[in-house]
Amino acid sequence: MTRWIVFDAMGVIFDEGDDILNRLVPFLRRRGLTMDGEVLHEVYRRASLGLVAPRDFWEAVGFGAEYPAIEREYLEACLQLDPQFVPAAESLAARYSLAILSNDIAEWSAYLRKRHGLDDLFRAAVISGEVGVRKPAPEIYRILLERLHARGGDCVFVDDRIANLAPAAELGIVPVLRTKEGKPAAREIRYRIKSLSELPALVEGIFAEDPPA
Repeated sequence: MTRWIVFDAMGVIFDEGDDILNRLVPFLRRRGLTMDGEVLHEVYRRASLGLVAPRDFWEAVGFGAEYPAIEREYLEACLQLDPQFVPAAESLAARYSLAILSNDIAEWSAYLRKRHGLDDLFRAAVISGEVGVRKPAPEIYRILLERLHARGGDCVFVDDRIANLAPAAELGIVPVLRTKEGKPAAREIRYRIKSLSELPALVEGIFAEDPPA
């Protein structure tokens, strides 16, 4: 029986949870962006559903003349891996299969995975810009299970947003909330970690409670 550990990207694999408002908007403000941040976020949301191509995204926010160089600069300079991710993922990959489930522009996600060597760790990736639906819509979790050929109970899903974990749990996927230092614990989520270094031991305990049939 294959068991899966599924990771959200921003706020879990990467150190910033809201990469658009906290990374992309400041990056573009330094270049003279005048568009309201919430408006930019909506343009990004459409692109992350596959409705807007990357070039058209940059045109829409006023930087089309600088594409594709501006895209590479942003992705390389502003988005950093959580330092605990690779050690935790390598430890988990020795016993389990790993996947990524992310709301993102498909091309951005592919670029970041290749740049950081993540495709060597992941056996599957479900990206909103590829499948046309974003978390927390239930359909994206069903797509995930179909791609993995797995039942919910064979999957642990790590995300930093409770709203993204609730629909996963309804399909039997085991939710793990990645919290940040100083934030209150979420009582409605049984499993929580503050550091990815805690994840291998937690996963072992979770699956020990549900041994293979």
